[in-house]
Amino acid sequence: QVQLVESGGGLVQAGGSLRLSCAASGSIFSLHAMAWYRQAPGKQRGMVARIGSGGNTNYADSVKGRFTISRDNAKNTVYLQMNSLKPEDTAVYYCNLDDGYLPWGQGTQVTVSS
Repeated sequence: QVQLVESGGGLVQAGGSLRLSCAASGSIFSLHAMAWYRQAPGKQRGMVARIGSGGNTNYADSVKGRFTISRDNAKNTVYLQMNSLKPEDTAVYYCNLDDGYLPWGQGTQVTVSS
């Protein structure tokens, strides 16, 4: 079974940057669109960035221009570079297929202080 392991979160001041990584086991990674999601306390999980198997990207309006999603198919890893972080970016961040089909990993906590 494919497993997703997110890492790279932490505590950062507003305006700072973090780079998240998501390692996926299994050989299906390169065939599928991947996405980063986030869930803040008391809110539903939502997609913030998506990358297709060919590298095309899409972003939620709230992160457009600040976040960059990328992938390394050779390493079965997807990344999320987050710049100009805001307190409202505080959430647990998860990766998954763009349809959320795989079992969710534990996520990685991102906390942005004002």
